[in-house]
Amino acid sequence: MSRRTLAVCASAIALVIATPSLAQTGAQTGAAAPALPVTLAPIPAVSDAVRPGNIEVWVDATDLDRRVMNVRQRIPVESAGPMVLFYPQWIPGNHGPVGPISQIANLQFSANGQRVEWIRNTLHPWAYQIEVPQGVDTIDVSFSWLTPTEGAQGRVVMAPDMLNHQWEKAILYPAGYRSSHIGILPRLKLPEGFQYAGALASEGTIDGYLELEPINFEHLQDSPVFAGRHFAQYELSPNGPSSVRLNIVGDSADVVKVKDEHLALHRNLVAEADLLFGARHYDRYEFLVAVTDKLGGIGLEHQRSSENSVATKYFTDPTGTIVDRDLLGHEYTHSWNGKWRRPADQMVNNFNEPLQNSLLWVYEGQTQYWGLILTARAGLMTKEEALGVIANNTAQYSTTPARAWRAMQDTTNDPIIQQRRPQGWPSLQRSEDYYREGSMVWLDADTLIREKTGGRKSLDDFARGFFGIEDGNWEAKPYTFEDVVAALNAVVPHDWASFLRERVDAVGPDAPAPINGVEQGGYRLVYKDTPNAYMSQLNKELGRVDFVYSLGIQMNKSNRITSVTWGGLAFQQGLTAGWEVVAVNDRAASEDAIKEAITAAKNGGPAITLIVKRDDRFRTLTFDYRDGLRYPHLERIAGTPDRLGDILSPRRNTRARR
Repeated sequence: MSRRTLAVCASAIALVIATPSLAQTGAQTGAAAPALPVTLAPIPAVSDAVRPGNIEVWVDATDLDRRVMNVRQRIPVESAGPMVLFYPQWIPGNHGPVGPISQIANLQFSANGQRVEWIRNTLHPWAYQIEVPQGVDTIDVSFSWLTPTEGAQGRVVMAPDMLNHQWEKAILYPAGYRSSHIGILPRLKLPEGFQYAGALASEGTIDGYLELEPINFEHLQDSPVFAGRHFAQYELSPNGPSSVRLNIVGDSADVVKVKDEHLALHRNLVAEADLLFGARHYDRYEFLVAVTDKLGGIGLEHQRSSENSVATKYFTDPTGTIVDRDLLGHEYTHSWNGKWRRPADQMVNNFNEPLQNSLLWVYEGQTQYWGLILTARAGLMTKEEALGVIANNTAQYSTTPARAWRAMQDTTNDPIIQQRRPQGWPSLQRSEDYYREGSMVWLDADTLIREKTGGRKSLDDFARGFFGIEDGNWEAKPYTFEDVVAALNAVVPHDWASFLRERVDAVGPDAPAPINGVEQGGYRLVYKDTPNAYMSQLNKELGRVDFVYSLGIQMNKSNRITSVTWGGLAFQQGLTAGWEVVAVNDRAASEDAIKEAITAAKNGGPAITLIVKRDDRFRTLTFDYRDGLRYPHLERIAGTPDRLGDILSPRRNTRARR
């Protein structure tokens, strides 16, 4: 549902509340509180009017020990009667209804010092209803955001030396208005000794709270804060038209220090984005980076900032952290794609209207593509490593059994229906393949444009024409599928509508994978007996042992099977994730022992025998597999243009290609 009101017919939902205890507000002391509303009022239709007055929001984020943020709000009201307030449900960038309302506790409303009771809307549980008393011009709200104390409860956002404040997790707002039409006065109290960064400027302090600049609610949601005891800030665009800063908080003072040569690579990233897009859609941009193993992981886009968490050695050992290498490039690209240019079906009135994700293969898929390309062009990743990323994607989407029943287009619904919960059979179920498979569609488009124009044009031209217009404008500009097709045709005429739909809608046993871009780019997929450079480092960092393209399993360093490929050899033996390999060919199991057994079988040795264990059950399995170790690589096709090499090459100090 897009751009439709959530108004509900009162006669359809009228409910009689039998007892005040249903409001869960606790015992009343002193004078009797106003009675609870008896009937749920309709949720008001969204108005085009600007809501009068500004809502004050005071967030106290100093309780690090208990990891609680305490919130006070003062909301202007114009008349007595029913009032509905929303807690944000549909969170931009998360693409789903994941607002953590269960973490809100001790919710209290009052007016003129007197308590006002509330009820929850049972059809829209992210909505609360109160009855505004006569003669009242403001409603006071207070509650606690019980942020997770450990990862099993959700993402940890408060740690002893840092915190990540996201405004939409600590606010209620009146129904009936566009988010952009609600004014907010944000106030934030930080622990002593903390420095902070974010897109909002400080105008001073009030009673120990930072007084941040007034802003509408839509942009407030898009303006998170990183703060910490160990803090460093670096300018990445010293000669640019606007400031771009790298703001780092860390678990210790050492991990926030950046060597000059590594800082230069991050400056290259900004420079390469300028060459690619040719415009900036922000007044300033803040990379918010947490170098930590205590704060929960994140990579989340905003128009004037991004939230990023990286390994503790990201800056101290830059070559040892491949997992995080393209994170900043991805999130920075989102300032153009997803935030400024935004799919039209994501342009909803407020954070409680459902988003539609039909174009996430553009929003996320093309961002995944440019994130990798910009990272390589900046020098944050080598050409060999970037080719390894593409090799892995090519192998996965050439062989995945999921394509037989489910199109990539349908995975755009995963943030709503799956919400990143663990899967038993990811190779069959699919999980948000609009990211990496989507990026393969755009590689196909890029190399096709280069082929059709003899290298005179490329997807860079699409980026400049689609995202690089209206320099300085940072009010969201929607796009449709037809807009994307028209922009591609402006680069080079082609049946782009069919090209895209054939790739994102492909489904069935013989559905082609979107991997043409590899051969058009001058390479072919081959398998070798050692991992490519990217896969080798990735597996080392993640503690993975990979036999996906041989036995059809992936393991951890403790020999526990973490994934089984649907239809593969291990699947045929009845294995699932959770089994432990304890022995191979009469030897204690290890990564090396399994590799040696696979290699020996290829060279005429005995079949591979595994002893596996789960709980108190043991099984002995024999694999008569003779094809050896198989890891994906890209190999140059002799006599063809190296288009992939050109795509990955830096544009700095060269004339931007048109």
